[in-house]
Amino acid sequence: MPYYMYITLSEEDRIAIYEMDPDSGDLQHRQDVSVEGRPAPLALHPSKRYLYAAQRDINMLSSFAVDQSTGSLSLIGQVSLVSDPCYLGIDRKGNYLLSAYYGAGKCAVHPIGGDGAVGGTPTELLDTANGAHCMQTDRSNRFAFLPHIAGGTGPNAIYQYLFDEDSGKLTPNNPATVNPESQVGPRHYCFHPSKDILYFSDEQGSSVTGYHLDVDKGTLEAFQTISTLPDGYAGKNSCAQIQIAPSGRFLYAPNRGHNSMACFALDAETGRLTSLGQVPAEAIPRAFSLDPQGKFLYSAGLESGRLAAYSIDQSGGRLSPIRVYDVGKAPMWVLITEL
Repeated sequence: MPYYMYITLSEEDRIAIYEMDPDSGDLQHRQDVSVEGRPAPLALHPSKRYLYAAQRDINMLSSFAVDQSTGSLSLIGQVSLVSDPCYLGIDRKGNYLLSAYYGAGKCAVHPIGGDGAVGGTPTELLDTANGAHCMQTDRSNRFAFLPHIAGGTGPNAIYQYLFDEDSGKLTPNNPATVNPESQVGPRHYCFHPSKDILYFSDEQGSSVTGYHLDVDKGTLEAFQTISTLPDGYAGKNSCAQIQIAPSGRFLYAPNRGHNSMACFALDAETGRLTSLGQVPAEAIPRAFSLDPQGKFLYSAGLESGRLAAYSIDQSGGRLSPIRVYDVGKAPMWVLITEL
């Protein structure tokens, strides 16, 4: 059964839809969907029946129904937002959409209706701080985390919240924040598939930090920070997104500046990371995604407009280049799903 890939092309105001062969990793372009206002972050409903796209130039969010046979998108609703979100997340029950606002220094929670469309009035709209960058709920759906990068007026902190899955309300946890020891600037994060561990990409630190999650209190405690760069590299660099393989054995994060994908192996018992080195990527690899089986990785070059495809060595986690695709101007998000 084919997989489907969705790429936002922010300078072309469209979402490109590709069909992916799960065995070879080959991509075939199938459709373009017009989305005005510089589409950027995407989020997929847990049911896979709905997809959401934020339009950052016009402070709007569009809801789409996903055709389960063809992967095509049909617009089912639009809602105005308080500012331009840089991240969208869906709670584990699929009832609320969470959003983070980098410039406005806010986070919001919007209800998702029975028809799959995001509602108009947020159930929660909180002032946080400049640099808010990502928001998700944990497996229990009781806690949410909001990292803020360092630099400028960003606080270099992860805000910790209690999340009410019935009302969509957020309550600051105790403590309300966890602060890295150095100015690493936590940006995005992913959850280990089976352990109570989160991994954060550090934008300013060019590193990945692992945190233990206290599943009773909903609080984080760092246990490791490891560089995404090779020894001796002295050029400018920053990190962006981060993903873990479905097996929980490998983790990947892009280097913007060094223009590479940093690869890591995870210890099966402790979750600690060991660097597997870096693989060259397209210029400014801001967005990337693994396929649902963790067999392939696709990294989009923000400056080049090209998508680099890699196969993942299932025994060691290293990447081998397969092919490069011309996808369009300023790819901002890559999302792959099996329908």
